[in-house]
Amino acid sequence: MQKLQEFEKSLRYTFKNKELLKEALTHKSYKSPVNNERLEFLGDAVLDLIVGEYLYKKLPKANEGELSKLRASLVNEEGFAKLANRLNIGDYIFISQAEENNHGRSKPSLLSNAFEAVMGAIYLEVGLEKVREIVLDLLEKEYPKIDLGTLFKDFKTALQEFTQARFGVTPQYKLLGATGPDHKKEFEVAVMLHDEEIATAKGRSKKSAQQEAAKIALQKLKAEDE
Repeated sequence: MQKLQEFEKSLRYTFKNKELLKEALTHKSYKSPVNNERLEFLGDAVLDLIVGEYLYKKLPKANEGELSKLRASLVNEEGFAKLANRLNIGDYIFISQAEENNHGRSKPSLLSNAFEAVMGAIYLEVGLEKVREIVLDLLEKEYPKIDLGTLFKDFKTALQEFTQARFGVTPQYKLLGATGPDHKKEFEVAVMLHDEEIATAKGRSKKSAQQEAAKIALQKLKAEDE
């Protein structure tokens, strides 16, 4: 329980119901009658609302499309894992030995899920205001500047817009291969223009590999254009 008190200190919130906090930090792999999946579901909805409201108020001139893109850049596994790391959630989650051996404490998916669950648990105990206070403080620290240029990293869209304007063509993505066991596959993808390979990149998913390859291709093409 002392470790949980440490976590509450970094969270700046003390739970009345310690079992609720423990549930929020319990991964499904851990031998326990409860896990954090239901709280994660609730927290996801709460965070979606809080971040949406935050962006609406912070960026009064942004249109609906821009707000949607910004929210999508914050409300996702990567974004929540960053906020989770600010609270060192990985040090406090309850996971199986197998997950422990598989570096579960640093997995973005586990960190993100635990963060959502903790926020869901706080919402159940005291309501929206306290969750908003914690989340906005974390957002301001993690993202001192919030706008499309710094947050929205859809490189595939940016590359497509660039190549259509510059060359009148749409880039194609080619899967070059996949390595590693099923639970830890790494994909390699190439970006093609006019059947010519422009850039390659690897990622833990095809989507992330495509985004990274698009980022490299965009930087390369812009440099050539200068």
